[in-house]
Amino acid sequence: MANWDRIDETGNVEDRRGLGGGIAFAGGGGLIAILLTLGLNYLGLQVPQSTVEEILAQVQSLQSTQVDQSKQPVEFRGDDSYEIFTKRVLGSSDTMWRSIFTANHQTYKTPRLVLFRGVTQSGCGVASSQVGPHYCPLDETIYLDETFFDELQRRFGGSTGEVAQAYVIAHEVGHHVQNRLGAFDTAVTGTKEGSIALELQADCYAGVWAYSQAKNNIFGQSEVEQALSAAAAVGDDNIQKRTEGMINPETWTHGSSAQRVNAFSAGYHSGDPSSCQNLQ
Repeated sequence: MANWDRIDETGNVEDRRGLGGGIAFAGGGGLIAILLTLGLNYLGLQVPQSTVEEILAQVQSLQSTQVDQSKQPVEFRGDDSYEIFTKRVLGSSDTMWRSIFTANHQTYKTPRLVLFRGVTQSGCGVASSQVGPHYCPLDETIYLDETFFDELQRRFGGSTGEVAQAYVIAHEVGHHVQNRLGAFDTAVTGTKEGSIALELQADCYAGVWAYSQAKNNIFGQSEVEQALSAAAAVGDDNIQKRTEGMINPETWTHGSSAQRVNAFSAGYHSGDPSSCQNLQ
């Protein structure tokens, strides 16, 4: 069992579960639909842009408001076990990336993570359970509905263990690192190959995080297998086979199961983010 209580630093986590949320559109629904469709979410599902725009339309009538924590249901008030878990995972990532950036004479701005259920507002306009865990570069925030992991296991056969869930967070932090380094500058007009490269690099960065935690005895190899299971489950080929009954590499955006596992493994075995370049 992972020893999350050994992690000292906690990350910036905002709990909006049970609150719903208004939508504050930034840059127009069309732009945000493109950003979401490009696969800045974790799953890598082939979600048509029209579907994303439909989601936007469904929530556009909600009023944009500040989140009122006093209205949160009793079950989510205070730091429950899942909120503590996400804070420690994000905190461990903050510690690692801050050290790496400092060693390279750079300053690391830590990301925020928002826990929600169903739908909430984001800097990218909408965070929906239908989109899956994802990173919004406009407000440098990760959006996570933890009920996603039930879907991950039910539909795609992935592990729902804590290290698997931590891997998803670490993958999204990987997108934050890419954003801080300027890798998203051409994301909207990028190619399929460019999109896959970004996703594999984020998987590799998650592997670097896993290396740092294994080195600190937070978890061992048996728990790392959970992350590998999750990475394999969300390969484009596995998702297509399970949802469409056929595999079409021409429509991939995140890479195959083998590619995602290999990318994570590259980071995990090296512990060095420089190993996360030019992955295939």
